[in-house]
Amino acid sequence: MRRLCQRNPALDVVLLLCSVSFLAPSSVSSISVMTPPELHASRGETVTLSCTFTSTSRPTSKMTVDWSYRPQSGGPPQTFFHFSSSSFPPLEGQFMGRIKWQGSPARGEASISLINATLKDNGTYTCSVRNPPDVHGSPNSHTVLSVTPKAPSVRFSDVAVLLAFILLPSAVITLILIGRMLCPKKQRNQSKGYRSPIEVTEGEEYGIHPPAGKAKKTSCCDLYLMVQYRTLLHQTIQSMNN
Repeated sequence: MRRLCQRNPALDVVLLLCSVSFLAPSSVSSISVMTPPELHASRGETVTLSCTFTSTSRPTSKMTVDWSYRPQSGGPPQTFFHFSSSSFPPLEGQFMGRIKWQGSPARGEASISLINATLKDNGTYTCSVRNPPDVHGSPNSHTVLSVTPKAPSVRFSDVAVLLAFILLPSAVITLILIGRMLCPKKQRNQSKGYRSPIEVTEGEEYGIHPPAGKAKKTSCCDLYLMVQYRTLLHQTIQSMNN
């Protein structure tokens, strides 16, 4: 009778270990979520908030993804995006109409895109993934987004105006000089260029003056310069309109 009441210490240790291992969460059933620590973007760009996860269980319809945002100025995080079998983008607030789902649960992707980033979007973004029964491990990951003003760039219209006011006059002068070189004016005959005061032409002695010369006709060189000028002016105006 006394022998039956005695307890084996080794048996007690085994029973205790079994109890602890049964009650403790399994280290095999765990999930791990990963995001880049920092992201940088310029104002107006579309930035991808990357989030990947690994799970020991295959993603099912019970898997959920939540994205929350905490402003740079501080304050509690606010959930603005939810995924559960389908995406639920924000219907109000600063992210309304600017969030696009880029995830693929079968490939371990839970990323989203932020369209038209602004300076107000600076802050900390948290990606949370739940895939029952994998609820332990590291289901959350944080990334800090920094949006900076976009560097000023020269617009095409400014370049067109600059070309119109600087290059156009230079081109016109160049065309005129080329035209004069290609089409020189006829020089007057030196014998007729100078007349002695005592020289009298026929008819002048009787007070009769020769008929006035006809209006000067437009030469081919003048037409060439006019065509080149109009073509250059038309191209400049068209480039400014575009």
